[in-house]
Amino acid sequence: MLEALTKRPRGKGMIYAATISSTSLRVRESRLIAGLLIKGVSTTEWRNAVEEQNVLQIGSVVTAIRCARIIRARLEPLGEGLWKMVRDGDKVLATQAAFAGAVKHSRLLGDFMDLTIREQRTLFAEKLENHMWTEFVAGCRGRDPDMPHWSDTTIVKLRSVVFSMLAEAGYLKDTRSRQLQNVFLDRELSSYLADKGETYVLRCMELTE
Repeated sequence: MLEALTKRPRGKGMIYAATISSTSLRVRESRLIAGLLIKGVSTTEWRNAVEEQNVLQIGSVVTAIRCARIIRARLEPLGEGLWKMVRDGDKVLATQAAFAGAVKHSRLLGDFMDLTIREQRTLFAEKLENHMWTEFVAGCRGRDPDMPHWSDTTIVKLRSVVFSMLAEAGYLKDTRSRQLQNVFLDRELSSYLADKGETYVLRCMELTE
């Protein structure tokens, strides 16, 4: 069943990409990007806000542009209801909503939760080990033959970003101990994702069968 969920549909091309390494969860910045999406700013207004006004308050313009682009790609597909949760929600709701966008955007993150973290929970494991990420990435090629061949450095960087995001979202106690924790989704977010038909995102975040 799990294999069926992660199998790449014919003709759809690569499903695993390293784009998640470009930026971590960044809830503060996500709130600001959600605000711009809600306002429906034009391309010119977007560039002005990100590049000229530096609303994200990031030192490098290049980094600000990249960060804004990735966060927008995460949030945009899930619609205005989610943007409002990110912008206006309390810390827990905003974080979970931003994380939902990250799962939607990165199959690498979603499948790691759906396959590896789910398995560790069924085994009553207390923590994630670094080798679990390496083994997961190795197994990805069986599901996606078109996946790029990443260097060891890239794999480690991806692990660092993913584990950091898991800690921010509460699935890990912290990145040092990597102790696994249960996460209970905010009801507003859970209902919204269900209404939107985002069954994969819900499955990954709730870690339910």
